[in-house]
Amino acid sequence: MPWKNTSIIGQRWQLVNALLRREHSVSAWCRDFGISRKTAYKWRDRFTEGGRRDLGDRSRRPHSVPLRMRRKWIERIVRTRQRHKHWGAKKIQTCLLRQYGQAPATATIARWLKRMRLTTPRRRRPRKACWLKMPPLTKATAPNHVWTADFKGWFRSGNGQRIEPLTIRDLFSRYVLIIRLLPDQRWRPAKAVFTQLFKRYGLPRVIRTDNGGPFASKGPAGLSRLSAWWTALGIRVEFIRPGHPEENGSHEQMHRILKAETTQPPANTRQGQQHRTSGWVKNYNQIRPHEALGQEVPANNYQKSSKRLLRHRRSLTYPVRWPQRQVRSNGEIKWQGRKRFIGEAFVRQRLGLEPLRRGVQAVYFGQLLIGHLHDNDPGAMRPAVYQRQITTSPKSKL
Repeated sequence: MPWKNTSIIGQRWQLVNALLRREHSVSAWCRDFGISRKTAYKWRDRFTEGGRRDLGDRSRRPHSVPLRMRRKWIERIVRTRQRHKHWGAKKIQTCLLRQYGQAPATATIARWLKRMRLTTPRRRRPRKACWLKMPPLTKATAPNHVWTADFKGWFRSGNGQRIEPLTIRDLFSRYVLIIRLLPDQRWRPAKAVFTQLFKRYGLPRVIRTDNGGPFASKGPAGLSRLSAWWTALGIRVEFIRPGHPEENGSHEQMHRILKAETTQPPANTRQGQQHRTSGWVKNYNQIRPHEALGQEVPANNYQKSSKRLLRHRRSLTYPVRWPQRQVRSNGEIKWQGRKRFIGEAFVRQRLGLEPLRRGVQAVYFGQLLIGHLHDNDPGAMRPAVYQRQITTSPKSKL
């Protein structure tokens, strides 16, 4: 017995036929055909208006396009471009305004130049990089071994002020060092908070953050102005993998408690919210038991760091045979008579260049390798990109 081929229009005709016979209710026929009542009524009404030919799909093209470019403007753009082969959309628009008193938008002209294949896309030279293996995350074994820092999601106070909570905590003792409510995530206010913190508690060995600003950037080794300052102080910077907040899970869990107990609802002003948050920090550190600490409070497990913040920062030192360069205010250094871009994160910092082979130098910022400088490259340094290798067990690959 051959299979029966049924088209969509044929099925709609069967539905309409069944509805017009009125042998059963509309709901019953909808259950048989597996459609909604609205769909059934739509096809019945279309058949009533236009007959069987109206059971096909209608065009989804709009009846009118108010912003559609008229053909005369397309012809004018093409003529102007052919007359001036090196002109872009802005110059063509200016020419049309002078000639006709009006002209399409610059983006519209650029779109039509691209559609008519009258432009040549600019070839961008891919930026070469040196890929390096990132060490695993440090396991905190003592107070001030690892600090974790993050910006909790922003919210608004009762009077509409934007609040960006900067939260910093000691990983080993779970002691909340500070929560400062800032108006934005600029690096200079964040640096002022860390300066105050270093003067009060000393310096940690490691600071762990996510890959967002102002902690990280897309530059060499992922450093920003803020994290480069930490590195210059002798603090190792750790970044969790992008999209993996569980690698800083205890900090995120603290954020959840902070939100539930201080922001629902928020205070009327930022100052009022800061006062409420400071009281919560005192309760979290000194009164609230912590399960990971055997129900002890974080204050019983924390002590200040013995490594103090010096009033005058020592300059970074390198081996005597290494050339050294000071990064200028635009992120460049002078090397072999040419300006070479290093990165804005290292402005006014001193770098060391280790000769690897003829024409190639490894660029170090303190103990951290931030890239390779090739004499034959025309512009910037080849930045170092660190990636953490994740080992998976055989069972996890199934």
